[in-house]
Amino acid sequence: MRKLLAIILLGLTFGVKAQTIEAGNHSTTGYVKSDGTIENSSHSTKGYIKSDGTIENSSHSTIGYIKSNGTIENGSHSTIGYVKDDGTVENSSHSTIGYVKKDGTVENSSHSTIGHASGVKKEWAAVVFFFFKF
Repeated sequence: MRKLLAIILLGLTFGVKAQTIEAGNHSTTGYVKSDGTIENSSHSTKGYIKSDGTIENSSHSTIGYIKSNGTIENGSHSTIGYVKDDGTVENSSHSTIGYVKKDGTVENSSHSTIGHASGVKKEWAAVVFFFFKF
């Protein structure tokens, strides 16, 4: 019974899995946890993406929003970009600035790989790579 309790406690303590954010050369630049916490490569918290789409900096100040339709807004609710269903990332003028592929590869508008975010929601990857500098 004690072993079972210890396993459950360890699972609760370490249960929030982080997905690695990598540069184009596969070096780790940070992590996005399943709860939306954004960390740098040293595991220092740089920001948060809340379940309602609110984007916060490390001090919990709101810096933006991800809308359910893929619109990305800044803290003043001005549209700064869009993430399409197919992973195309556009700026506020609807010009393509990049792509988030299904396998997590992140490309710039010329289809050059700029990073990797396997297992990260495409909207979250777009926020990390294109819209907010954490």
